[in-house]
Parts: sequence; C-alpha cells; structure tokens
Amino acid sequence: MSSVFNARTLIHPNHYEPGLIITQSQASGYQDVLAGGGLRVQLGSIDKVVYANRLDVRTQVAANQATANVLPGASLTADYIQTAAYTVRQRNQYSDWDVAEAGEYNVALPAAYRYAHQQGAYQFIRTAGLFGVTAANSEGLLNTPGATTVNLPADSYGNTTVRTYDAGQLAIYLNGLISAGLTRMFLAGTPTRVVILGSQRMLLFMQTQGIVQLTSYQRPGAGTATTAQEVTTVMSEFGYEIEWAYDDTLVGQGGASTSDAMLIAFPELNIPTVRGINTNKFAEIAPNIGGNILQYADVPAPVEVTTPIPEGLDVTSTMRVTPGWCIRSQALTIAQMPY
Repeated sequence: MSSVFNARTLIHPNHYEPGLIITQSQASGYQDVLAGGGLRVQLGSIDKVVYANRLDVRTQVAANQATANVLPGASLTADYIQTAAYTVRQRNQYSDWDVAEAGEYNVALPAAYRYAHQQGAYQFIRTAGLFGVTAANSEGLLNTPGATTVNLPADSYGNTTVRTYDAGQLAIYLNGLISAGLTRMFLAGTPTRVVILGSQRMLLFMQTQGIVQLTSYQRPGAGTATTAQEVTTVMSEFGYEIEWAYDDTLVGQGGASTSDAMLIAFPELNIPTVRGINTNKFAEIAPNIGGNILQYADVPAPVEVTTPIPEGLDVTSTMRVTPGWCIRSQALTIAQMPY
C-alpha cells in the first residue's frame, strides 16, 4: 500500500506545531488472558501445527480384610490435541522521495512503517486469539470446544441488560461464575489469577456506574462500591486475584448485536496440593503444562527484513502465530451479556 503526503499551500508567517495528531487504536488487554500474560515463544519459523499430549489416569484399589487374589491397577490413557500455525506477513516499499515527502509532515517514514507493521501483526494476533483464523476448526477462545457458555438471567426486578441490572445482584452473579470456574478446575482455596475480559462499555459501567445500592440489610460497600469493586474485594479476601481487561472486538459477539461477549478466564494452573495424603498426587508428574490458555509464536515481535530495490527499499515483516488455544476447557467461561 502507498502512503499519501500531499503538497499543500501554507500562509506565512505562521507557527507550525511540531507534534502529530496520531490515529489512536485500542490497546487491547487480550494478552492478559494468556498464561504468563503473553505469547508462548516456542515455535519454529516454518512450523505448521502445534501438538500437545494429554495423559488421563483412572485408578482402582482392592480393599479386603483377606488377601485378594486379583488386584486392580491404574489405567493410563494418552491422546493429543492440536492447533494450526499461521504466518503473518506485511510489506512496504519506499524511495528517497517518499522519505523526503513524509519529512515535510514531520514523519519519519521508516519508523512509521515499522510501527504500522507491528500494530497490524498484533491486531491480527488478538483477532486470531479470540476468534481464530479458521473458526470451523474450533480455533480461537470463543470457539473453544467444551468451554462453559452462559447467558445473563433476569434479576429479581426482571431486568435483563447490564445497564439496568441491580448492581449488587450483578456482582453476586459474577462471583458465581468465578466460583463455578474455580470448582471445575478444583482450585477452591488455591491462590489463582482470574481475568475478566470484556468490552469497554460493559466493564466501565460495572466499574464506574453500577453502584451497589442499599437494601434491607447492609451489603459491604453498599452505596459506595461498584459491581466491579465488590467482585474484586470479595474475591481478593480469599486469595483470588481479579484482573479486568478490555477489548472492544467483543462488542456484539454475545449471540446478538446488542449483546457483548465477556470471558472469565483462569490463565494459569496453580496445581492444588495438600500436606500428607494428597488426592491430587498424580498431578505432580512432570512435565505438567502450567498454562491453561496459550498462544504460540516464533518471535515476540515481527522480524523486519529490508532489501534494496531499484530507487528504494523493500521492507517486509514476518512472524508465525497460532490462534488462542484453551487446552483445558474448564478454565474458560464465555458469558453473553446484553448491554
């Protein structure tokens, strides 16, 4: 694609503001739902597929006062899952004249192309992470097979949208979703990072406008705390760290144009353990993948290659990534929230 730096007529004398009015894009919080808060940089530059092995155990014991002649044992079953890897590439060409014309607008053209390439790649990574590249192959977090999908029920007053919902009841509903996820993952009582990813309009309403109202009995924070504050406070008191992250590509993705999708994610697996008799002993076998939600890449940022061409330069940027991959579907809840 070409760049346009038109000629212009200016009135003199004048004062020229040296700064630029740059087009702004949302700095998505999507990567917060990934294990470790970022990409898993393990791919090779030409890898086409990522495979992960799974190991399931079923155990039986014999309990007799007399000695048993036939004893049961442990059954181990191995299988694997997979996801595809895709190459993200971009290209621009420019000459000395292009650089000079951009300079008239106080723009460093090589740097502008570099940042533009990186932003394009990162936006694709976010889209692939949430929605996949080939959705029919169950790619992307919103297409995770086995993920829990819920719809916002009406509150006790019959309200069915986030803006009209009773703020206290909404907090209790979100706490219930978090508790259900902790239960599925057997993480009750285990310090855990929980990420709530949603659109700005929805999460900001919960954080700044949905004040928990006074009722017939005093709720903690009633009259002063918002829905989000109540969720964060209640969960933090029991060792669960709540993070709120924003991504507006989830607007209208909740099953209807007026509904947004919201993800309640448990990115990491903090393996539950107890002293003495540990009924989760088998989980100590290594190597146990400590992440639940992954996205692989071959490099942390696009690799830029600059090649001379007649009268200028050719610049390409490349990296290879997978879609978002929830390898333990119990770690993800997709809430459809009418706004």
